Amino acid sequence: MLHVGDPAPDFELKDQNDVAHTMREARGSWVVIYFYPKDDTPGCTKEACAIRDQFPQFKKLGITVFGVSIDSVKSHAKFIEKYSLPFTLLSDDEKKVVNAYGVWGTKKFMGREYMGTQRWSFLIDPDGKIARIYEDVKPEQHAEQLLTDLKELHG
Repeated sequence: MLHVGDPAPDFELKDQNDVAHTMREARGSWVVIYFYPKDDTPGCTKEACAIRDQFPQFKKLGITVFGVSIDSVKSHAKFIEKYSLPFTLLSDDEKKVVNAYGVWGTKKFMGREYMGTQRWSFLIDPDGKIARIYEDVKPEQHAEQLLTDLKELHG
């Protein structure tokens, strides 16, 4: 289990264009890593579009945004194209990063239990430490919540 103040686990994942990204390369700036269950599903689309709509604010603050799911690079490319998402989506198809961040776990839906990605986000400071952890995110309100916190922390 990760806590505020812990170093953010490093990773290397491919984006929607099959380009590798690491947590190390993002050092020196604030980073939002938001984990979501599945491309182009109702809650995930609401969350991604809310971040898209607020993205000029994230960009103005110099914030790097990574969306992470276990979907494929190809699935991410389609999702980005369909909704004109201006930020990077990373494919964790081997489930290494969802496990490192502790967001892979038991979920319940309509009386059924299964393993899946929890809708959690992490705000990482320029030193690579976890500044905030958001559990059980509300898709429509999350972008605004992130921006409020970033403005408070970022200065």
